[in-house]
Amino acid sequence: MKIFNTMSRTKEPLRSIEPKKIKMYTCGQTVYNDIHMGNARFYVVFDAIRRYLNYKGFDVNFVQNFTDIDDKIIAKAAEENCTTEEIAERYIGHTLEDLAELNCLPATVNPRATEEVPEIIALIERLVEGGFAYENAGTVYYDVTKFSDYGKLSGKKIDDLEAGARVEVEAGKRNAPDFVLWKPAKPGEPEWASPWGGGRPGWHIECSAMAKKYLGDEIDIHGGAEDLIFPHHENEIAQTEAATGRDFARCWMHCGILTTDHKKMAKSRGNFFTFREMREKFPSEVIRFYFLSGHYRMPMEFNDDVLKSASAGLQRIKNCLTNLTFALKEPGGLNKPDDTADFFSAAESFEKSFVEAMDDDFNTADAITAIFELVKFINTQLAGDEKFSHEYLDGLLKLLLKFCEILGVVLTAPTGNDNEEIETAKINEMINARQEARAARNFSEADRIRDELASMGVIIEDTPAGVRWKKT
Repeated sequence: MKIFNTMSRTKEPLRSIEPKKIKMYTCGQTVYNDIHMGNARFYVVFDAIRRYLNYKGFDVNFVQNFTDIDDKIIAKAAEENCTTEEIAERYIGHTLEDLAELNCLPATVNPRATEEVPEIIALIERLVEGGFAYENAGTVYYDVTKFSDYGKLSGKKIDDLEAGARVEVEAGKRNAPDFVLWKPAKPGEPEWASPWGGGRPGWHIECSAMAKKYLGDEIDIHGGAEDLIFPHHENEIAQTEAATGRDFARCWMHCGILTTDHKKMAKSRGNFFTFREMREKFPSEVIRFYFLSGHYRMPMEFNDDVLKSASAGLQRIKNCLTNLTFALKEPGGLNKPDDTADFFSAAESFEKSFVEAMDDDFNTADAITAIFELVKFINTQLAGDEKFSHEYLDGLLKLLLKFCEILGVVLTAPTGNDNEEIETAKINEMINARQEARAARNFSEADRIRDELASMGVIIEDTPAGVRWKKT
């Protein structure tokens, strides 16, 4: 398996720190609004990456943070005449609901900046003591000139940053590119006690502190959107490596931007669509399928037409599933003595194509092409005059479902019976509710739903590829 490392700008073999274990950190939301479609793409991409690593036998410790204190959150709270906590709780809840809708597995942990302030302060103190940071009137800055490798991720040079800055350096800073680790609170703002007075963390330091706390000094994969390379990830590297003396992450992965009219989708531009708006027009499964239809590092243009195309593509797969399901209900028959060998030969070929695509920097676009090739093969088989054994057809069905499950694309086989379909829909609705409860850490509710399903004779199994269920 090879992954494109933003640091080296080349594809490199995956070399985990511990055998068959992956420590992975991705930067999550600043929670002052609902996630937009560009945010949703990032979440789906790294969920698919995580799922494939699970499929390859890796135990993934997946940490994804929430920034729940920030200037934008404070401004939103003032606008709505409520507390920053209320704003954060609302949009963290919405985000977790949206991720469940997109069939994203819950993170191992979702740390919040406000809950990690002691660790953040301890890390800042370490940087001050090491001479990498300095305090001025209650604000603590990181001195980028003290870190010799500053700019190694983005390729930016300190001299160029200095030349591009305003002639007059911001008051309190030694150098124009220096960035804030701790800022004093303004009157009426939330604040925490610190050695430098009441205040709150800067944006960059929280991710360093959280990754260090939950994953250790060195991690396997650090991911995020492409626009975080500079300054956020560059600053994370400078902070963390100055404090630990070790490489922060073995591999840096970045998801390409989503564009509208070929301009980056962003809340600051006002050219964004929230996921909640779009799911009113298109099913969540179509949106997920669209995001995976392109390579994660490439930009993707977003509009209704591309989602309609994704919907048609997904429907092709569903139609194939329907055809297989009904073929399995027909009496079995063979024109040949044994077709088991034929199945294994076909399965090996399609699985090879799928795995080669995903092993090549998680190329979900080519993996979906492999799925379409399988669909074409199945449809051709079913359209012919030959009859196949139920074992052969069931093998093809399971192979199709397996590929889709690895990508987190949900397919529901038709039952051909209205009552059964209603019951299946109810079971799936309950399972989705349980997933949302787990994502919100409401484990008592999740357990209640599991018990209710058990009383209905439904056994559920949490797997790396998602939730599976069967009736006893």
